Amino acid sequence: MQIFALRLKPNNDLMTSLRHFVAQHQIEAGFMITAVGSLQQATLRFSGQNYAQAFKEHFEIVSLVGTLSIHGIHLHIALSDKKGKTIGGHLLEGCIIYTTAEIIIGVSDNLIFLRTIDETTGYKELEIKPK
Repeated sequence: MQIFALRLKPNNDLMTSLRHFVAQHQIEAGFMITAVGSLQQATLRFSGQNYAQAFKEHFEIVSLVGTLSIHGIHLHIALSDKKGKTIGGHLLEGCIIYTTAEIIIGVSDNLIFLRTIDETTGYKELEIKPK
């Protein structure tokens, strides 16, 4: 297993930065180990919805989980506002870093994560292949 660590700075877009990092390192089977930081704006898609919602306020990143691959990225994020209220959903572009995002990514050396249409769900779902 390989481990990558990165820090995103203010005004970086979280999803765009992760896509760029995955492409730059040609990651085929990555997963989030941990992430902390803050956002000044968040754009999420909630469960069962087919549209995004944007929030223009400061949030703490309390969790970021999912898979990363040059074949597709699927991440969920949990955010806490200034009162400690937590929201979460699918990470989309439009999550803008406020002060920092400290991210640790693990990469499997012997797997490939693909995204293929699942006939049961109708969505692109994780397909795991040996390398």
